[in-house]
Formats: sequence, structure tokens, C-alpha cells
Amino acid sequence: MRSPGAGAPHSKESRVNRRRRRTAFLAVAGLTAGLLLTAPQSASAANLIKNPGFETAGTGDMPYCWEKSGWGDNDFTFTTTADAHTGSKAMKVELTRRVEGDRKALITESAACAPVVTPGKQYDLGLWYKTTTPDAAITLFRHDTTSGWQYWTDLRTLDMAGSWTEATVRTPEVPAGTDRISWGVSVYGTGSATTDDYTMDQVPDPVLPPECTGTAEQCANGKWDVLPTQNPVRSMHSVVLHNGKVLLIAGSGNDESMFEAGTFTSAVYDPANGSYKVIPTPKDMFCAGHVQLQDGRVLVMSGNKGYPTADGRVGYQGYKDSYVFDPQTETYSKTNDMNDGHWYPSATILGNGDVISFGGLKEDSTGSVTAELFSEAEQQWQPLWKVNQTWSYWGLYPSMILMQDGRLFYSGSHVFGNNIPGTGSAIYDYDANTTTQVPGLRNKDERDQSASVLLPPAQDQKVLTLGGGNIDSNPEANRLTDIIDLKQPNPSYVAGPPIPQGTVDLGNGPVPQTGNQGKMYVSAVLLPDGKVLETGGALHNRANPVYETSIFDPASETFDPVAVDPEARGYHSSAFLLPDGRVMTTGDNPGNGTWNHDVSVYSPPYLFKGPRPQITSVIDTEWNYGDTQRITVDRPIAKAELIRPAAVTHSSDPNQRFVDLPLSVDGDNVDLNVTSNPNLAPPGWYMLFAVDANGVPSVAKWVHLQGPQALKATDASAHVHDFADAPEGKVVKPGKKRTSQKVSPTISGCDRHYGSVNVCVPTDFPAEVKKTTAARCTWLKTNEYGRLKVNGKDDPLNLDTNRDGIACGKGDPARR
Repeated sequence: MRSPGAGAPHSKESRVNRRRRRTAFLAVAGLTAGLLLTAPQSASAANLIKNPGFETAGTGDMPYCWEKSGWGDNDFTFTTTADAHTGSKAMKVELTRRVEGDRKALITESAACAPVVTPGKQYDLGLWYKTTTPDAAITLFRHDTTSGWQYWTDLRTLDMAGSWTEATVRTPEVPAGTDRISWGVSVYGTGSATTDDYTMDQVPDPVLPPECTGTAEQCANGKWDVLPTQNPVRSMHSVVLHNGKVLLIAGSGNDESMFEAGTFTSAVYDPANGSYKVIPTPKDMFCAGHVQLQDGRVLVMSGNKGYPTADGRVGYQGYKDSYVFDPQTETYSKTNDMNDGHWYPSATILGNGDVISFGGLKEDSTGSVTAELFSEAEQQWQPLWKVNQTWSYWGLYPSMILMQDGRLFYSGSHVFGNNIPGTGSAIYDYDANTTTQVPGLRNKDERDQSASVLLPPAQDQKVLTLGGGNIDSNPEANRLTDIIDLKQPNPSYVAGPPIPQGTVDLGNGPVPQTGNQGKMYVSAVLLPDGKVLETGGALHNRANPVYETSIFDPASETFDPVAVDPEARGYHSSAFLLPDGRVMTTGDNPGNGTWNHDVSVYSPPYLFKGPRPQITSVIDTEWNYGDTQRITVDRPIAKAELIRPAAVTHSSDPNQRFVDLPLSVDGDNVDLNVTSNPNLAPPGWYMLFAVDANGVPSVAKWVHLQGPQALKATDASAHVHDFADAPEGKVVKPGKKRTSQKVSPTISGCDRHYGSVNVCVPTDFPAEVKKTTAARCTWLKTNEYGRLKVNGKDDPLNLDTNRDGIACGKGDPARR
């Protein structure tokens, strides 16, 4: 599953390659002895490139301000050729044999040669080229004032061309801390690329400031609306379909009476008219896993085979069944069974369209240690012997994010109780079948129902983890955020800014949060302007909703508090991006068993900044990796991106990602350059947004990105760069084969000795609640638990002191 690395940052290439015992070439050929034939040419006032046509010789076999770079097992030549577009010289890079790696001619990484850039600005790059290989790309490096030179991104794959052809592309905004860039063309397949006449110009700033079209409050903080029609089902799973509708899955909806009656529900919501259509649902998909397949259908895995017994001796059970939902027919069809039951499984789509799944509870309530693989080619779950196994228990809904080289990053976000042993986050390499611990995640055992998201753009390979708590020990949820840069050779989480505080309802209405009070059950949603909305949450296990919403800016790593969702959004809530750029939130299931059927929709500030750009045409909605796809727009745009539609539950959507599309602009015609790496954008349907210079997005168009058959390199690997290539954490190899992990039947944090199964009396009350019958009964009354029958003879929380079979009944609180 992991594609080989290529084109690592120069400063570490030889070190990394020595570690991997690769046949390597020194990354940079410095300026060595030789004659300087002519005086160095300075960049023109507009063109920021020095020696753009290779006409000035350097002190060696490379022209002035150009250097050799590359790595891997391949045979290559660098030639200053007379076959030029203009003038008398051009640069030819050729691979005659390739096992792995690439070769590239780049602008010299020096203060004298590398163009100066300004953070936040964009630059138009251009060159003329001829190629005999489909495996050539424009590659950028950037100089970070703190960390030095490092790989930035690939901007465009060059189409094969037998005659001189112009290629232009616009960079993303220059990241903070960057003062210079280096770029050129990399060749990563057999054949040659000859280039000449490079250009680089800064994109002019927008002429017009944003125009506020709402109230001052709306323009600054956005606006929430509670929709007039309620969600008809108790849905805790939300999937945005490629027709713009939303699949809302409830199953039994955490309601045991519905389970016993065999009443399982889903609904399809249509944002265009606000309608809901209830869909027949074959099994209890309550707390299943789900992911969108390459063709846009939704794979739903496992679910609830049985609720815990009344006395709590048996916990939740996951069934082996799996289904596919078809958005066109709005029906479910059965696949083959999984090898294990998996209640609360992960679900991550891979670059080849396969789906991998970990964790959850088996049919006997024990933890599953079985990795499951759904084959895109065969459209079925693979037998156990075909799937690499480490026999590791990853917990419930472990957040497994696909990295750019095909490995999986376990972020440390999970559901219920403590984290996995070790540091709490790790890199899982399926091909090597190893797990490497990653350090830095703070309070790893209080990240229960935190949220993790791959920050925009996916090319940057940074992950943000927010908030969390622990339903077993039930402390106050925290404000922690941690950020990891997986481009680093030995990545480690570093502390991010704390989540802003809002108000919390402790039972008598919202009051300001104090101290270090944060939230669990938090939702994080990628926005088309490249920022992240975080919203919802609660202070304790299924209690005390927190009212706070803010927008995180990955560029500045800061939060901006905005308008607050007026509805409680704790356990079993969801938040997700709609194709029109708004965010929809649903659900809330407190411990007393009630359900919030109200639906909220948030209009971010960018919807109040004047007219929206429009994508007036998309030439082709069927896209392949490495394509250049043309759209037309009604006015200038600054960027475009693909956003994978949501498939979210329990604060978890590991497949959510924002993939930058570098631009080539010709008036209203915009060519979009699609990544050649399917691990950055796994195959499937995506929302295509165009965004103007003020951050105002268009309404999305739907495009279908095709799978690995579009890859062109002879070894079927994309042009992939080495990130996280030298982690120093503890490496864990496969353990002994086993059947399962023992898991407590109270894993959900609910003591089943009291009330019905959909009522959650906490196994551990919040720390501020005194351990007395009176204090606990007061807390249950404040949180509207109502009459609670004692199930059986045991009373572990001492709530039935007069032993009349009713917890917190008449006379109970008076006794200690």
C-alpha cells in the first residue's frame, strides 16, 4: 500500500537514503571549478528567475543558479543542450533506467539565486518544455526561516510533448515563515524532459476589498439558522452523497425498544428543498463504520448486534454484516461478511480504492484485533489470510488518516476511555506490518472523543487534534490542541493554541467556562477557504453541553471565535460541509436518553463578503491523476480545491481532506492541475470549489477522480516524496496471533445497573460531584434522568439506600 518515496528535501536526502541503503546520488551538485563564460544575468523586474534560459554558464557542468538534485536507483544524465526554445541553451534531464527515485534540475538553494517570496502571496510560474515521458512534474521547495530548506509541493504533471510547449501554474499562498523558494522539473520515469525560458511573477493583490452584504455581526462571525423541519430519525452517522443529498443513518438510534422491535431507520436529506425521505434499513447500523467508495456508493460496516444486558454483565456486540448504500436507488444491498464483528470500527479508503478497517467490539463484546480489508477490485471483504495482521487492538473509532505514501497515521483520537498503550499516536505501515510510536500528544488518555483532521491543504501533511476527555474517569474535558507535521523526518506533535472557551450548561443554564474547561464530542469541518470550523461538544460524559464555535486558521495557527450554534451538540452529534459552503449540524443524545431532532445550519463569514464566484463550466467531470482539467469562471479566482465529502460519526471522519489544485490562469479559463498521487486524494467523488482572493467560495461542482489505473510510472507508483521517513519512536512488530482483546462491559462509561439501556448513568460521576447518594441523586435530577429502576440486586453507586428497587427514590438521598 505504501508507494516509494521520491524527491525528499535536499538537506536530508543522502542521510535518509543511507538509512534505507538505497543507491543514491548526492542531492546537490554545488558550484565547482570551471570557467564563468559570461557575466551572471539578473532577473528582470517582472521575472524573479535568474538565468531563466540557462544562457549563463556556472562554475561547473551546470548553468549559473541551477543545480542537480534527485535520489534513488536510476541511471541519468544532465545536459545543457543547444536544442533551445530561445537562445542557444536549454536543460535536458534524462532517466535511461529507473527502479525508484527521480532526477531534477532546480534553482540553486542560495541567497544569490533562490527567488525571494512573501508569505501569503501567490506566484505564477512558467516554462517551456519538451518531454518523452509522462512522468515529469513541476516541483517546489521552500526555505523556512526556522527549519531550512524543505519540500513544499508538486504543482503540475507535464503532458508529453514532442515540440516546445508552454506550461504555467499558480502556486498556493506561500506558507508563513518562508522567505525563498526553489523549483524546477523532476523526472520520475524513464525518458527525458528538456526545459527552457523559466518565468516567475508575483500575482497582483486583489483590487477590491470585500463587500459586506450582511450585518456587521454576520460579516465578522457568520450566522446560524435552526431549520424549520426536524430530522425524523435519531441519526448519529452523516454522509454527504455525490448528488448533494445527505444520508443520515440511525439504525435503532440508541433506543433499545426500537432494537427489540426490529425498527431500524435511515433518512436522506435534500438541502435543495429541505425534505427528508425515510429509507428502509436492513440491520441495526447504530455505531457502524462507513466510507465512500470510488464510485460514490457508501460502504457501511458492522453495527449493533445486541445491547448490553440489564445487569451490565454483557456489553455491546458488533455483527459481521456489511452493506453498500447506493445514492441513485437510495437502497442498501448486502456484501459478504467481515471476518469479525466490529461495533465502532475505523474506516479509511486507500489510494488504490481499497478500504481498511480496525478496532471495535466483536460479537461476544470483546475487542477485535483483526484488520479488515475491502477490495475495490473484488468488491468484497478479503479472507483473513489475505490481510496483514499485527493482532493489535486499536480501540473504538480509532482515527486512521491516510498519509501521502500510503501509510496510516493514528492521530490518537478515539472513542471511550483510555488510549492505546505507548505514546497514544503512531504510524502504521501495512506493507512492513509495523507500528511506530509517535511522540508529543499531550494527555493521551484524555483524548476520548477528540477530533482530528488533516489540515488544508493535504499536500502539507499536517494533522490537528482538538479537545477530548475520558468517559471512565470523567474529568472536565480539556482545551488541548496538538499539531503534527508529517513532512518532518522524525515527526512529533507540538502544542497548538487552546480551544477558545464559551459557555457551559451545568444544569441551570449556560454560564461562562472557567479554568481549563474545554470540550469533548467536538466536531471539526474543513471549509473551502482553507480554514477549519470547530463546533459543539460537552464538558463531561454525555452531560453539560458547551456552546462555542470558532474557526482555526492553519496559516497562523490561531482560533477566531465566531457565532455559536444555539443547539446542544454533544454525544452522537455530527457537523459536515454542504456543497453550497454552509455547515450542517445534527443530533445530541444526553445521558438521560433524550434526542435533539433540531438541525442547525451555519453560514460562515465568507458568505457575507459580496458576490460569490461561479464555476460556469467544467469541461470534464471525470478526472484522472496527473490531469490538467479546465474550468471557466465568471471572475478572477485565487485558488481551487477538491474537498472529499463527509462521512462522519462520533467526532470522527479520517477521510476528510482538502486537496489544493494549482492553477494556470488565462482570463476566465482556468486550468486545474490534479495531483498524480492517489494517496493525497483517494479515488472517489469530490466537491470542487473555486475561491476568490477574499476567501469567498463558489458553490461546489461534483467531479469524479479515478483510481490507480491512471498512474503512468512503470512501477505503478506516483511521484511521492519522503515524509516521516526517519521516525525514532518504538517500533512494534506483529504480536502473537490471538482471537480478541478483553474489554470491560462498561466501556461505554454507563452503569447498566440503573434504568433502561439507552440511559447512561455514569460509571464515574464528574469530579465535582461528591461521592454521596445525595450529591449523585441531585446531579441525576438536575440532568433530568427521571425514575431509574435498579436492575438486579447490585447497587454499585449506592443510589438505592432503602433498597426499594428505585434509584434515588423516596428516602434514598437522606441516607449516606
